[in-house]
Amino acid sequence: MTRRCRVPALLLLATLLVPAGAVAQEAQPEPEQGANYGNTPDEIVPYRGFRAPYMEFFVDRQPFLGTGRDKAPPEGLESVRIGVLAPLDDASAEAVLGRRMLQGATLAVEEANAAGGFRGLPFELVIRDDVGPWGSSSNKLVELSDEAVWAVLGSIDGQSTHIALRVALKLELPMVTSGSTDPTLTETRIPWYVRVNADDRQNCYALASHIFDQRGYRRVAMLRANTRYGRVGVAEFKDAARRLQKPLLLEMRYGTGDRDFSRQLTRIRDAGAEAVVLWGDAGDMARIVRQMREMGMEQPVYGPDRMFAPEFVDAVGEAGEGIIAVDLWHPEREDPVLRAFEARYRDRFGEEPGAIAAHAYDGMRLIIDAVRDAGLNRTRIRDALSELEGYGGITGAIPFDATLADVGPVYLAVLEDGEFHYFAESSNGRLRALDGGTEPGSR
Repeated sequence: MTRRCRVPALLLLATLLVPAGAVAQEAQPEPEQGANYGNTPDEIVPYRGFRAPYMEFFVDRQPFLGTGRDKAPPEGLESVRIGVLAPLDDASAEAVLGRRMLQGATLAVEEANAAGGFRGLPFELVIRDDVGPWGSSSNKLVELSDEAVWAVLGSIDGQSTHIALRVALKLELPMVTSGSTDPTLTETRIPWYVRVNADDRQNCYALASHIFDQRGYRRVAMLRANTRYGRVGVAEFKDAARRLQKPLLLEMRYGTGDRDFSRQLTRIRDAGAEAVVLWGDAGDMARIVRQMREMGMEQPVYGPDRMFAPEFVDAVGEAGEGIIAVDLWHPEREDPVLRAFEARYRDRFGEEPGAIAAHAYDGMRLIIDAVRDAGLNRTRIRDALSELEGYGGITGAIPFDATLADVGPVYLAVLEDGEFHYFAESSNGRLRALDGGTEPGSR
């Protein structure tokens, strides 16, 4: 097949990654030549300097060689249905994220319908709650397919999304994810799947660069949720620390529903940690930080994008002063299109969108644009998505790599006086100060 981009690949057995050509992008300037797979910084490429790999993966787009492109659209439709798979049950820790995801998708559909829909037909959301026993997302995706949706936006939990995207392959149903940060999702090579938000690979590289290179910490401890989100989310940070010859001092875990973290925090304190990285849901991380400060632990705290949830900021209170977290977008950038979107979102839902809603809006717009370009044919909609090198979204330029994953920049922000202030951007594995951004503690 024609090569649309060149990036290095994962290793086979004990081989290494080496730099290859850069990713071609339409929605942003060309990246620097020699970008590694996943924008891995040169200094933490596995086995760098040892030898070239025997085989490279994730170099070309995965083709779909099946049939279906000549299938005629059905007649007598009253709407064009698009599925949404999101955690919405209040019993789920991710329900608030699911609600915001649904709101972002809803706004995109309402605006598309106001602009004429699809050739006079309105777009219609078909919603399924992605909460239930392990594997239930497969049944929900089948239900969406039976409801004759043309594509699906979802979901947030990495484990659930992994199951859903495999069912999407069997159903030949295009799927766009805007909420899960699991780095391994697009590495399944399933050609029916696209992600429009950066993942925890980029988050980890940004944190590692700031913690180890800029701040020079050597004794770093980690406390993470004992879930797939916690385990997979921190993997690249752990690998980066080891390859920089600053392996983690401790990696501690906590269980879902835990309220007392004194055992883990006592070990971290007694080990002499200079800094602590947290990885989990917003409520749990807020409780951990408050308990740290109550125990007299004044170490700098770092964390993932879930710290930007209003629930975290409200719950952590003054104990969160100085926390540094990595976000998937930069809401403080000067962009009239972004400001207009935020105003429309506030008018519609009475709150700020945040990254989860903004990416859902972009993901739904991506689906709508693909439907308008390809017509009512799932395979052609998939083709329209797979041909993208980039997309201009509310969240900024979205460049896609060979796995159809967003490899755009992520941003570091510091929590001061109850608000996050953005001070650095991580792009192509390199960290740079934002124009107008101020380093932590300078306010």
